[in-house]
Amino acid sequence: MFSFISENAGTIVVSLLLLILVVLAVRKIASDRKAGKHSCGGNCGGCPMSGQCERKQN
Repeated sequence: MFSFISENAGTIVVSLLLLILVVLAVRKIASDRKAGKHSCGGNCGGCPMSGQCERKQN
């Protein structure tokens, strides 16, 4: 077991760092979405998909 860890320490560390970054990105996207923020910037005027947007138009 210890030989496996010592032989693959670099791969394990890089994999853990990537996993942490993915989890943080998903949390940020989820919290932004919950707060009503959109990834497009919120300016639907110049967007070619403005008619398809999920936002409710007032």
